[in-house]
Formats: sequence, C-alpha cells, structure tokens
Amino acid sequence: MTPRAPDDPLLDPTVPALLAKIGGYPQHHGGLGVVRTLGRAGVTVHAVVEDRLTPVALSRHLSRAFVRPTTGLERQDLLVAALLDIGRSIGAPCVPVPTDDEAAILFAEHAETLSECFLLPRVDPGLPRLLAGKATLHALCEELGVAAPRTRVPGNRDELVDAGRELGFPVVLKNRDAWTRLRDPAVGGTTAVRDERGLLDRFAPGALPPLLVQEYIPREWAEDWITHLYCGAGGEPRVAFTGLKLRSWPPHAGVTTRAVALANPTLAKLAADLCRRIGYGGVADLDWRYDRRDERYKLVDFNPRAGAQFRLFENTDCVDVVRAMHLDLTGRDVPPGPQVDGRVFVAGQLDLPSVLAWLREERRLPPALLPGPDTERAWLSREDPLPAAAEAVRFLGAVARRIGREARARGTRSP
Repeated sequence: MTPRAPDDPLLDPTVPALLAKIGGYPQHHGGLGVVRTLGRAGVTVHAVVEDRLTPVALSRHLSRAFVRPTTGLERQDLLVAALLDIGRSIGAPCVPVPTDDEAAILFAEHAETLSECFLLPRVDPGLPRLLAGKATLHALCEELGVAAPRTRVPGNRDELVDAGRELGFPVVLKNRDAWTRLRDPAVGGTTAVRDERGLLDRFAPGALPPLLVQEYIPREWAEDWITHLYCGAGGEPRVAFTGLKLRSWPPHAGVTTRAVALANPTLAKLAADLCRRIGYGGVADLDWRYDRRDERYKLVDFNPRAGAQFRLFENTDCVDVVRAMHLDLTGRDVPPGPQVDGRVFVAGQLDLPSVLAWLREERRLPPALLPGPDTERAWLSREDPLPAAAEAVRFLGAVARRIGREARARGTRSP
C-alpha cells in the first residue's frame, strides 16, 4: 500500500479505533489491513490480539495491543464485559472494527450496553446474526427474490445423502451458523466434496453438527465476484466496490488469494439495493457467483463485517470501507468518488499453493501471475516490515507441524 498522501480523506485523529475479534486466528491479514489503513490516516489504533507476537501486534501503526485470547466458547456477557474493560482503558469514544462475524454480532446485539465506549453503526440488533447464518441468509434471499445457489440443511445422514443426490456433486459444505463454527464446527471452512462417499466419510453416524449443503456452480460456467460496502443509516451505501476473485485457497472454495478491482454497475446495484431493503448499517463483505447458465449473480455469503481483502478497494478520494466507517461514525462526510479500477490484492503465502493447484488442474500458468504497479500486498510493506516477518515465521512453523503430523501418521501405519 502507498503511504497516506496529502489528498487522503482527513479522518478525525481524536477518535481512536479498535480492531475487535473473537476466536483465535492470529495470522489474519484483514486485521493488519485495518490497523494500517487507519494508522496511516492519523488515527490512533488499538487491537485485540492473541499474544504480543502476532503480526498485528508488531505493526508500527498499532498504538496498543490488548492481549485477550478468546475461543468463542465464552459466555456473551463475559465477552461484553471484556470489551467494556478495553473501551474504558482506551478512555475515549472509539470506533470498533470487527473482523469476524461473531464480533459483529456481539456489537449489534449488545449495542445499548457497548455504546458507553463505542461508536456503532445503526442496525437492527438481530440483522447481523441473520445475515451471517448461512441457512437464515438463504431464507432471506428466497423471501426477497435475491438469486442464490440451491441450498439444503440436513439434520441426519439420510437427509445428507438426499441433499447430495438432489443438488448433484460436487457440493459445497459450510458451517450453518456464525457461533457454531467455533463451538461445534461441521467443517473447518467452506469445503467442496466431490462424491457421496467423501460426503459420508466426513461425518459419524447419528445427528449431524450444524451443517449447510450448497449447490456447486461448475467452474467452467462461473465467475466469483465480491462486493464491499459501507452503509450508513437506513442502509444507504456511502461507498460500494466490486471486484473479481481470481484465485482462492483452497481452490474454488476458500479465502481470496488474488483479486482485481473491477467496476460492475449491475452487481453494485444488486448489493446496494439489498442493503437498502433490509436496512443494513455498517461494513459488509458479500460473495457472489455469476452463473452463465442463467446469467444471474447468486449471493453466496453476506459477511456483516470487514472482509479480509477490503484493502483491494479504494475510491479516487482514497477511501476504503473502514475509512468510510470512521468518517461516517465521527460525523464527517464520506467523499463519493468512484472506485479505482485495476488494483490487485495478493495474499502471497496462500497464493503460491493456489497457483500450484491451478497448474496441476489446467496444465498452464494462471492469469495475473505477476504483481503490477498497483498491487496491494496482504503482508509485505516496506515501511511496516515486522508483520510480514512474523507471519513468515508462523506460516513456516505451521507447515513444519503439518509435515511432522503426516510423517508420524505414515510411521504409525507402517508395519
């Protein structure tokens, strides 16, 4: 990212921000993006972290790290109390930026209590939970006439088999609800399953964990698009961005590893109209799949918080969705410039395996392989180098532990 220029929007430096999270995910580039974009704009930024050596905690743009490791298994009243303790320690009204659905839900459902310390978007308290829940989102799409992939919510193995046969393989598996993905996960993340045997092998006999099965739109007929918005009172978008996902990890079902900002007026209108109709206020990250078979954009996910790749998008006034939220919640105008097209976002260490998977499947190099002049890197920054170094150490450690586990497993199977 380019450091703050003189024509960047003037955020209020007297109002601090807090990177807020629930659950342990220290290697999260979206949180680092929050710290950098606000810190570079002159805002004092604090963060909830798992330990003092997380990449975010080592950023030069972070003022203070609050070490508060959580799992999502804690009682909500204890989580609210912990946030109030942090807010009182900061000592001034603060703009919180959630980077996971659980934190966003917590702020919405306990807004009356948390408003003692935090400046919060105006949103119906139950709406973020409804949008983050995969089954409830699908029901809302059906009610509003918003296109979405066909979806089933099986309660047992018989219904799971029926869902696979009805939707056709491969199918996509997701955790049904925001909090249950931490407390009783059905899958580690969005997972594509290719056949019925692979589907059944994932789950023991008996009742299933909270699970959603979704139609997989064939890759040869699909494009993956994203929209990031910040909406003010009444669901009115202050900024709205669209982009094309080029690669992900795991392939075709995981987190974005490379994407490009492309103006798509049709999709921007779909997303903006949806937010207006439901009255959504706050930052939102929506995933869509364009299905060439019926020429419709189908809503896959609605994340009521800042997305990990939000730094892909800026408008011509240097405003991204997090800066827009800070401007709006501090009573300042949000500059309305159009989005900057052609910006590329790369999550380097995750993009490498996605490239290798592409090579294996396609037998050719993927498009947009090399970084261009307007590339936003998830980790690397010349003026903020320590987070990338910390991430490299953690990433290599995770790889080494996985290799060790696989080696031990092979040794156990050997005669």
